[in-house]
Amino acid sequence: MRKILTVGFDADDTLWQNEAFFRLTQAHFVDLLSDYATSGHLHDRLLAAERRNLGQYGFGIKGFVLSMIETAIEVTQGRVAATVIAEIMAAGREMLDHPIELLPHAQDAVVAAARDHQVLLITKGDLLDQERKLAQSGLGDLFHGVEIVSDKTPEAYTKIFARHGGVAERALMVGNSLKSDVIPVISVGGHGVHIPHGEPWALEYAEPPEASHPRYHALPDLGGLSALLGALHNGNTL
Repeated sequence: MRKILTVGFDADDTLWQNEAFFRLTQAHFVDLLSDYATSGHLHDRLLAAERRNLGQYGFGIKGFVLSMIETAIEVTQGRVAATVIAEIMAAGREMLDHPIELLPHAQDAVVAAARDHQVLLITKGDLLDQERKLAQSGLGDLFHGVEIVSDKTPEAYTKIFARHGGVAERALMVGNSLKSDVIPVISVGGHGVHIPHGEPWALEYAEPPEASHPRYHALPDLGGLSALLGALHNGNTL
């Protein structure tokens, strides 16, 4: 087994809380439009809008807010009140202003990994928002490099690892999303570590690899990462 030289960390819902704020805002959105459609219908229409708009708006809060406004216009057939649009926009600003809440073991995991590995933050979403969250997290100085990308594809990972002087075969990526953080890295020869957190966003759902896959690892939280890295270094698995 080739020694792991690079460890990549996802940001949202891996190092700090994120999806929970989207769900709270979506619940408020449903309340605002409860006179026009049922909760289930609004969830379905909003998800369809988000899926439709990803190519234009990308991932993140701003695209989410625009999709909510679009959905509000659609389900009300253009009759949505300006005050409702204003509340949706205010909810988006509140999300952007929300203080960062680090998840358990986040700082310790990055510090420990950085002792013997190059550590990278690899995240997707809005550039300004991700930079804000990283600055507020207090973790910025721990990383040897930061990559904020529009999407996490196998090709993107290959380019990122090469840009930082490495190869995918000697890299490990840690994240809460099987679709974005684990499967693409495994597909190009690296290791993927899945650390689930809460209920995943529907557009990030993917079936996990076979549990016996030698480069797929699952941990309950970041507290077990250091032991996993040590085991891989010694040619073992946990």
